[in-house]
Amino acid sequence: MRARSLFMVLASTLLVLATGGPVSVAQNPVPPGRIPSAPPQGRSLFNLFWQIPERPAAQPRPQQRQRVAPAQRRAPARVVVRDDPVIPKVDVNHHVLVIGDTLAGQIAEGLEDSLGDRADVAVQSKAKADSGLVRSDFYDWPKAAGELLAADAKVVVGVVMLGPNDRQVIREGEITHEPLSERWLQLYRARIDAVAATFGERRVPLIWVGAPPMQNPRLSADLITLNDLFRKGTEAAGGQFVDLWGAYVDGENRYTATGPDVNGQIAKLRLGDGVHFTRAGARKAAHFVDVVIRRILEQTPTQNVIALPAPAEAGGTPGPAPQPGDVERLIERMVSGAPAELPLVPVAPPRPLAGPILPLTGSLPGSGGGALIASIQEARGRGEVAAQLERIFGQGIAPEPRPGRADDFRWPRPN
Repeated sequence: MRARSLFMVLASTLLVLATGGPVSVAQNPVPPGRIPSAPPQGRSLFNLFWQIPERPAAQPRPQQRQRVAPAQRRAPARVVVRDDPVIPKVDVNHHVLVIGDTLAGQIAEGLEDSLGDRADVAVQSKAKADSGLVRSDFYDWPKAAGELLAADAKVVVGVVMLGPNDRQVIREGEITHEPLSERWLQLYRARIDAVAATFGERRVPLIWVGAPPMQNPRLSADLITLNDLFRKGTEAAGGQFVDLWGAYVDGENRYTATGPDVNGQIAKLRLGDGVHFTRAGARKAAHFVDVVIRRILEQTPTQNVIALPAPAEAGGTPGPAPQPGDVERLIERMVSGAPAELPLVPVAPPRPLAGPILPLTGSLPGSGGGALIASIQEARGRGEVAAQLERIFGQGIAPEPRPGRADDFRWPRPN
């Protein structure tokens, strides 16, 4: 019995420990007259033996102060002031037609840059690669030039550059003629005349650009002969020949790939193939053509310009006094497209900035064929004046300074 009683006590104890025991060991009595609050939490026998630590209540985290990014100050927009001239938009009524091979196409690109200040001028490049005057079966330039001029009535100047692709045989029926042979030169000269005559029939000024020197010495030697044919054929037809040879050789008249550009800076002017131009070289070649084009444009008469009678005090003959309604009738006729009643005359062209460039060994106009340098020497005269000029310009001896002149560096200065 005692063993059984002891077993029952142990079983009861284990059951109490497993279930948590009574709700509480002791409760605090509620004082009279007070509203009971939430019952206090009892502590079981399980908690008396195994105390589980309670987690502390989470403390509220202090509010972090947000950092405000500083306001970024925008830099003021850069104002770019360009000193480029403002070119007004006008109707393009002058076309420059450029025909020839790939070198002519490069000159056309250079002309677009050099004539950029002329809003009334447009460059029309009609160059054909690998073309020339020999292979008319490949491309017939006399025929093509006539078709291009007929299709564009605004062409005022024609520019031609050919030659480097023409060192080939010319076929005349069943016979072939070797390059630069006597018959070959005759046939080639006739084709030059045919191209020049095409521009002459249309009354379009012609500018023929000579071929520059090439890296191949044999090709350069042959181009000298062709350039001479170009010059004679163009001048015979009333055109102008532009010689580029001196702009692409060194001091010993030999081919050079570098040289001064249009700004006077040393630059590469020719490509590695020894034939074509670089951008700077094409711009330099176009400069020589641009000078002639501007001179032609200045001499082109301006249409629809009314010539008013000159006043009597200016030396002109006084015209009839205007009658009432003359101006209104003139405006109505011009609006309707009828010709004006007053005579139309071209405006006198402005004077060019620079005159024509003449070689020292060339003939002086009006001198009967005498050389320009010889005429200058004759103009110096003889005697003391000629001797003084010889000492200054020939021997480099400066003249004696005179008091009060800019070259008088004596100190102290004479009173």
